[in-house]
Amino acid sequence: MIIRHVVEGGLPVQSAGDAGSARAVIVIQEAFGVNDHIRAVAERFADQGYYAVAPELFHRAGSPEIPYDQMPLAMEAIATISGPGLTDDLLAARAFLDDAGYDVASTGIVGYCMGGSVTFYGATLGIVGAAATFYGGGVAAGRFGLPSLLEQAPNLTAPWLGLYGDLDQGIPPEQVEQLRTAVTASGQPTEIVRYADAQHGFNCDARPAVYNAAASRDAMERTFAWFAQHLHDRP
Repeated sequence: MIIRHVVEGGLPVQSAGDAGSARAVIVIQEAFGVNDHIRAVAERFADQGYYAVAPELFHRAGSPEIPYDQMPLAMEAIATISGPGLTDDLLAARAFLDDAGYDVASTGIVGYCMGGSVTFYGATLGIVGAAATFYGGGVAAGRFGLPSLLEQAPNLTAPWLGLYGDLDQGIPPEQVEQLRTAVTASGQPTEIVRYADAQHGFNCDARPAVYNAAASRDAMERTFAWFAQHLHDRP
């Protein structure tokens, strides 16, 4: 069951699972909002024993849920996001989990598409114990007024897993390999997995044109294993 909360700074957060679970995860949306797919992802983490919370990063635009074939509308919503606003929203989600009894070491963050880039940034703020990015862009050129992922890489404060498709037209494999090298400067455990036959959005089963069941299954299993390895139960 999904429950919607409004937390610090007016940020709406949708949650799945038991607030008394041993661990929590912040689920960061795609460019289409916190929609049925992202709610399904949150519930999948809840089924794995996590308290999953999905902040509505488009709340300044009214939290739209945008159809997948309406990219211009998605771009309009993305334009309402800024670095300072993202920082505020991530810290508000962190505060919400603090109040629920979760510390940094018991909290993960995972994000998809646009949310993959936000997840990477979140993993530089000292607010989570582990992170997983699914096809997050902005590797070589920054987004939302933030530095590129290559520039942010030395600032990672948590173990980070990156999951990318080689057929992603917006994130060339050579940039992914540059990122693989760059994140080592953080001193954190890091890993990048590339899927040779996967496109951007390969985890989204609501988008049949890009969904890759094998890559999605493997990537989610790796994410669960990554969090199991690097997160601790709440105090």
